[in-house]
Amino acid sequence: MDPLTTRLTRAAVWTGGNTLMVREVPIPELGDGDVLVRVDLATVCGSDLHTVSGRRTGACPSVLGHEAVGTVVDTGPHAPAGVGDRIIWSVTVGCGQCPRCLGGRSAKCLSVRKVGHESFDGAWPLSGAYAEHIVVPAGAAIAVVPPHIPDAAAAPAACATATVMATLEAAGDVAGLRVLVVGAGMLGTAAVGAYTDAGAAVRISDPDPVRVEVARAFGATPDDGREVDVAVDFSGSAPAIGAALARLDIGGRLVLAGSVAPGPPVPVDPERVVRGWLTVTGVHNYEPRHLRQAVAMLDRYRYPWASLVAPPVPLADIATVFSRPAVGLLRMSVKP
Repeated sequence: MDPLTTRLTRAAVWTGGNTLMVREVPIPELGDGDVLVRVDLATVCGSDLHTVSGRRTGACPSVLGHEAVGTVVDTGPHAPAGVGDRIIWSVTVGCGQCPRCLGGRSAKCLSVRKVGHESFDGAWPLSGAYAEHIVVPAGAAIAVVPPHIPDAAAAPAACATATVMATLEAAGDVAGLRVLVVGAGMLGTAAVGAYTDAGAAVRISDPDPVRVEVARAFGATPDDGREVDVAVDFSGSAPAIGAALARLDIGGRLVLAGSVAPGPPVPVDPERVVRGWLTVTGVHNYEPRHLRQAVAMLDRYRYPWASLVAPPVPLADIATVFSRPAVGLLRMSVKP
């Protein structure tokens, strides 16, 4: 049965706890600038694992999933992509008119909407990628993906890799600098590749030796404990952040991207910050340019990105990706 003829599709609707029910749901009429995408592959971000496990709150019921790659199958008028385009899309959708959007912070739009975070009972029910189709609304950033980039590399670019590109911008020109990446999960490993691509000498710090070895394949050397020019934290660990801050050389910069949940405070010696010309900055989500930069980086640099993602499970088995860890891998995946 052709879902575009019947205007029906299947979606995994999260209804609380670890319950995801695959339902047949209607495809809505597309508005001006909307794009209907057939999801080719969705990867499972840690934030979705936290939502299902109860560690973070989320709209319920909802269709989760915000890291994905897919093919455009229908559009509304004035859409930014055409039928047949293979695309990824931004996690956040800004209004484009509020002071934050106009000031270049659309990810912090005063009325921001987020892919995979909206109520299934609201105005945007097909907002998540754990479905056969997703409606990418007007205002979302879209990047076309070259055909030679595997789905397993493209899907995480919509969240993890694009966020890494935002941290790279915050870090400044890192060519020739000593960079410490703290945390060798998906973001940290992607950061190793991106910062190495930008000309930095990258060290990786993670308590898991298996993850350290994976990161080495993307250009990192194990951390040696010495001074660095830039430290980028994806761990969210207060002790790790404090240790990284203490190792910054004169003019050093600390970029925080992993502290997305409440945690203990990190002691800061303001005299050392002043005398050392140190900078501490934070990055949360990313801007449209970072999505395009992520694709460009994947396009030009041939690291084994797809090796970080487990083989996909079908949509009917989606509950299994929330009940078993991706041993030796950094992302589980779903092929709707």
